[in-house]
Amino acid sequence: MQTRPLGRTGLDVSRLCLGTMTFGEKNTEAEAHEQLDRAVAFGVNFIDTAEMYPVPPKAETQGLTEAYVGSWLKARGARDDVIIATKAAGPGLDHIRGGSRLTREQIHQAIDTSLARLQTDYVDLYQLHWPDRRANFFGRLGYEHDAEEDAVALEESLSALQELVQAGKIRAVGLSNETPWGVMHALRLAERQGLPRVASVQNPYSLLNRSFEVGLAEIAHREDVGLLAYSPLAFGKLSGKYLDGAWPEGARLTLYERFQRYNTPQADEATRAYVEIAREHGLDPAQMALAYVNSRSFLTSNIIGATSMAQLESNLASESLRLDDEVLAAIEAVHQRIPNPSP
Repeated sequence: MQTRPLGRTGLDVSRLCLGTMTFGEKNTEAEAHEQLDRAVAFGVNFIDTAEMYPVPPKAETQGLTEAYVGSWLKARGARDDVIIATKAAGPGLDHIRGGSRLTREQIHQAIDTSLARLQTDYVDLYQLHWPDRRANFFGRLGYEHDAEEDAVALEESLSALQELVQAGKIRAVGLSNETPWGVMHALRLAERQGLPRVASVQNPYSLLNRSFEVGLAEIAHREDVGLLAYSPLAFGKLSGKYLDGAWPEGARLTLYERFQRYNTPQADEATRAYVEIAREHGLDPAQMALAYVNSRSFLTSNIIGATSMAQLESNLASESLRLDDEVLAAIEAVHQRIPNPSP
């Protein structure tokens, strides 16, 4: 398993990270522990979760994912062997803290609750799950400015995170679903006001969504704020299992309407083309899609997730897959023809 530096923190994380957002919704606690055991045995040292998980977010299940990771940490006694990342929810979830925001008070409340569920004294990477302002994320395009918006300033959020660093509750800070302006603004605040320097940005990245390359890839290289890529399989779309009108029972895009940006005609056309490339070269389509993400120079870690052990084994196997020039050229040709159908 290759490792890469987590920003300028001095921490090295595995190139594959185990995502956990199905724990508590599609996976039981025992299944969650089985996945964690297998991933760590394979060489994964990086585990990503969030206070709002599992997905889709619901009051009755909120927090179960962290709780399952916490019970695994307690049972295995492996806290020092893994790097744990979690996130504080941005605005819009009424069932979290009576209306989640990224204020100083709420961030302190959020980390204390997460630490209790995780059964640990600290997390290695604490991320702002999405901005507390109007911006382009979760598939939104076309920024529209609202001069009267009720947004919590990023300075307030980072100041709260600084207090958590000083208290020993977190080791490093990250952003998620963030824009180029947001990342650079955070870096400017860190430089000018001595606030924590962000180490990473967790954004979507896959063959169906390479929008990270437009503005954030250069920042990742020049500022050492690498990508933690989520949805690298576009919610399983790139496996090809939804082609020809198939809706596999229990699959996430079958169950959850909130992710319909992966089901556009353009996404279907691009997916079919990528699956054909894989099959022409004797590759598993999902492994090819993951291997492409793994190969990006601006990547810090690729967040894989699974609902079955078979899926997890296949995803882990992508770590050793190297795509040759012919495959990469074919992928690029599809991207030029159908760019970013699922931003």
